Amino acid sequence: MVFLAFAFAYFFSALVRAITATLAPTLTQEFALSARELGLLAGGYFLGFSAMQLPLGSWLDRHGPKQVILGFLLVAVAGCIAFSLAASFSTLLAARMLCGVGVGACLMAPLTGFRRWLTPAAQLRANSWMLMTGSLGMVASTLPVQWLVPAVGWRPLFWGLAACILLAMGLIAWKVPAWAPATASTGQGGGYAEVWCHPYFRRLAPIGFFSYGGMVAMQTLWAGPWMVRVAGYEPLQAAAGLFTINLAMLCTFWSWGVLTPWLAARGWGTDRLIAWGLPSSFAVLAFILAAGEGAGAWSWALFCMTCTVVALAQPALGLAFAPALAGRALSAYNLVIFAGVFVIQWGIGLGIDGFAALGLPVKDSFRAALALYLGCSLASWAYFVLSRPDNSRQ
Repeated sequence: MVFLAFAFAYFFSALVRAITATLAPTLTQEFALSARELGLLAGGYFLGFSAMQLPLGSWLDRHGPKQVILGFLLVAVAGCIAFSLAASFSTLLAARMLCGVGVGACLMAPLTGFRRWLTPAAQLRANSWMLMTGSLGMVASTLPVQWLVPAVGWRPLFWGLAACILLAMGLIAWKVPAWAPATASTGQGGGYAEVWCHPYFRRLAPIGFFSYGGMVAMQTLWAGPWMVRVAGYEPLQAAAGLFTINLAMLCTFWSWGVLTPWLAARGWGTDRLIAWGLPSSFAVLAFILAAGEGAGAWSWALFCMTCTVVALAQPALGLAFAPALAGRALSAYNLVIFAGVFVIQWGIGLGIDGFAALGLPVKDSFRAALALYLGCSLASWAYFVLSRPDNSRQ
């Protein structure tokens, strides 16, 4: 029941995160957004989200998941209401950032709790299934949202999201245990120095920024505009394509939850899976760039699915630290990931506009911007493979 209460909140967190991909054509038309502004709007969520990760980690270690997530979700409710009332790009962006701040604890709070409440094998499974729940939220952000917008408009949708988040708060308050006083006092001192200096954290940081952050950036934004502006999809077809991508992600995370304990028992730990599995995502992205307009929803689904192996790093990183540091370690890594999402979402938008200003057609501008991203991802993977620090605690 504790898992389900947290998962219910994370479902709506993921829906709020991904909804801009489906609403991109509507928002672009209503607010006359450029690719740069669209990337900044989507990335604004992650900017607000990232800004809270460091204080979040300290608060989680000190006060526990229940108290912290309830406070954060109140901000998410305010963000959804503000987004529904926005009348300009600047107010839309501010509200989007507020949404990012408010849902910033929806994954880190349960993962911090799981670090103390569950066995290592159960943590791997719970992490994958939390991400599966997030994928379910992203599925809900596609065709269901596309069907509802003509009927009720996009603004009332955010009032509905605010109400659902309030319901999630009620479930968490009811079912999630409070931090025991003895536990709450453990590890309050100190900051993030031990986390930043840890060799395993440094080894994982670049792939978290580029590969994990890039996967989320494509899933929650740029796969949609690619399908519309490069592959020639209609908005409803693009929403169906995003539905396909997120459904494929849901199935993939469910599979990881089933397989990771079995694989770990047979010598396929996190490091080995990432080293051997992540290059498949580079091959898929190279195919997308080469295929151009021939690469549609299924190509992007395969790219996101092959990227999911890097998500296994989160519980592995938590296990590399003592429980009293788990909140800070997980939140610091989450900061790296979502800073990557913000930079990549906005950076690709800047790249598209920049290459278009140099005279490239729209389709080639998309391909050139994504080629730069591919190069950065390859470099981060090479760093991961070539770095061999002592991470025996993991």
